Amino acid sequence: MNDLVRPFGPAQPVVHDWHLDSVVSALHAARADWRQSQGRLRDFSTREFPSRTALRDIVATLAAALFPMRLGPPGLRDSSEDFFVGHSLAVALDALAEQVVLELRYSARLNGLSAEDIEAQSVAIVQQFAAALPDQRRLLDADITAAWQGDPAARSVDEVLLCYPGINAILHHRLAHLLYRAGLPLVARIIAEIAHGETGIDIHPGAQIGAGFFIDHGTGVVIGETAVIGERVRLYQAVTLGAKRFEQGEDGSLLKGQPRHPIVEDDVVIYAGATVLGRITIGRGSSIGGNVWLTRSVPPGSQISQASLQAASP
Repeated sequence: MNDLVRPFGPAQPVVHDWHLDSVVSALHAARADWRQSQGRLRDFSTREFPSRTALRDIVATLAAALFPMRLGPPGLRDSSEDFFVGHSLAVALDALAEQVVLELRYSARLNGLSAEDIEAQSVAIVQQFAAALPDQRRLLDADITAAWQGDPAARSVDEVLLCYPGINAILHHRLAHLLYRAGLPLVARIIAEIAHGETGIDIHPGAQIGAGFFIDHGTGVVIGETAVIGERVRLYQAVTLGAKRFEQGEDGSLLKGQPRHPIVEDDVVIYAGATVLGRITIGRGSSIGGNVWLTRSVPPGSQISQASLQAASP
């Protein structure tokens, strides 16, 4: 038979030798070196960190419980709505408690603290989290209404919830912020980064955000950890609420948790591409124009544009 002519039939799998024994051994050595450099010489027979995959599922289940007829399963009916919500919450909160335990254990190890009563702490934290969910639903209703009222392209509040990346981001943020305030910065940050990856909107879970918040379009929005945002604030794409400088300690390391991001008061609009830096205050009812670079406070009712900033420059 001609070597170029093969009979029809399933192709035989080609087995390659990737020299995996040596690769696996070298990776083991690299992990051991890193753990030794970090002072983490211990038994790693159990998972050490919260799971990004688990937290993604938890947030999706919580979102369905918050908005069952829109984010729940397609076959859900009014008659079984409460049962579905109760079941979903039970599943999500049990799973969340497991992730909380992982972070509390990790934090205790990292800080050389006792790991006693972690199970009880996790239950208390998740109970407080669950009790706050009705208020978070009302906050999200205000956010959804603000988006519907603020965007002429929106045909319904249902479209806003189902389709708008800004609403997806703020839903994640409101849940993450509760956990951040409860002393779970890692779990909260993972939830925030899940939303960041899905929407391109980067909101640190420490940011304080009032009701009726609307991010239009959203891609490229950045909101820093210590930002404080009032009620009925609207941001457009590529807005940054960032830090101007980072304070250092005597040893040269960055100081953590210092107020370094803007305060945005009620009823402010910040248009696309604007960059607002430092612990400055944007007064109530102000409008910050597109592509403005702002590093100073402005009083209530200000109308800031590139042209007005250039005219005010010496």
